[in-house]
Amino acid sequence: MTPTRVVRRARVEGRVQGVYFRASTAERATALGLHGYARNLPDGAVEVLCAGPLEAVESLLDWLWQGPPMARVDAVCVEAADGAAVPEGFLRR
Repeated sequence: MTPTRVVRRARVEGRVQGVYFRASTAERATALGLHGYARNLPDGAVEVLCAGPLEAVESLLDWLWQGPPMARVDAVCVEAADGAAVPEGFLRR
């Protein structure tokens, strides 16, 4: 049975820029076999778009609350997203 593919967009707030957050997210997502991206937003947050099997996506979303050691995560807001914008692999933008 093929796992159900889901797409989620997360907005991560706190001290998440300049602390290796995007790179760490990309490493974790790639290890989980996910596609998508992590990018800095102008207001200091990070946007993460991830697509793949539900369990893997949920694992990454849980990890976003921790992030890399230098990060401080204050909030993670998650919503369902359209799969049309999902790139191959996982990119840091």
